[in-house]
Amino acid sequence: MEIHQLEYLIAVAEEGGFTRAAEKLLIAQPSLSQQIKKLEQEVGQPLFDRLPRGVVLTEAGQRLLEYARRVLNELSDAKKRVRDVGDHVSGSVTVGAIPTIAPFVLPAAVQGYLRRWPGVTFTVIEDVTAHLFARLAHGELDVAIISSSDGFPGVHVEAVASEPLFLVVGRGHRLAKRRRVSWSDLRDEPFLVLHDMHCLAGQVLQFCEHQPVKPRIVAWGEQLNTIAAMVAAGLGVSIVPAMFRATDRSPERVYLPFAAPAPRRELCVARSAFRYRTNAARAFVGLLKTLLAQRRLAPPGRRGFPA
Repeated sequence: MEIHQLEYLIAVAEEGGFTRAAEKLLIAQPSLSQQIKKLEQEVGQPLFDRLPRGVVLTEAGQRLLEYARRVLNELSDAKKRVRDVGDHVSGSVTVGAIPTIAPFVLPAAVQGYLRRWPGVTFTVIEDVTAHLFARLAHGELDVAIISSSDGFPGVHVEAVASEPLFLVVGRGHRLAKRRRVSWSDLRDEPFLVLHDMHCLAGQVLQFCEHQPVKPRIVAWGEQLNTIAAMVAAGLGVSIVPAMFRATDRSPERVYLPFAAPAPRRELCVARSAFRYRTNAARAFVGLLKTLLAQRRLAPPGRRGFPA
């Protein structure tokens, strides 16, 4: 059993077919197919069911896939451990972040990181929490920056800061001149929220459940900028994180703090519980914590409600 055969197995499984896997690996499809057949002959079991429009793993293939990923991750970790002898920061680091954090934190964090360690190869991936957790588990990420989560097998989550959430309304809204708002003020308001694949949507709805507010959702959006544009157009109100408020220069929107109990969200870093943490990854987390502290975000554990 060869290392490259395991790499081919993973590629075919992830791409769902030999053609796409060969394109991803930059090899000829006949060569790829031949190596998979050799692997099947060696283990004595078919690893894929060949279908008219692709392939799916057999039970034997699913079992071998788990070991293949584990073997390749161990080899990758071994190389990183050897490279990390001493305290030298080098190599590469891949960082993921959810869309409601990435544009407000990553530019400054990556800039500061590369200014201090210019020799490190830095890669950024923006995605929703569930996908980032899967990438961590598969060894595709070193660190992910997320908010709250229900957990994921093999992923360690550390809360590093928290930030308040604000009500955002249009400039002409009836609440725009208030100093702060209470939840009872929002009983009859149309709400604009992110699509439920974003954890912020779940957080907002959970906060509402603990108050006399049943949000009347009139629109779902994919990006905070889209939500903000609809708020400015007078289509409804929304609840957004402080870091978005800090970057908004539009005079068409007004941000209002909540009276107690005010909602907050946690900012967390996640990593694989089973992978080696490189010096480069450790250095990024340290820099991120410093950056968040400089922005005067509260320590973790202050999530408002629910606890």
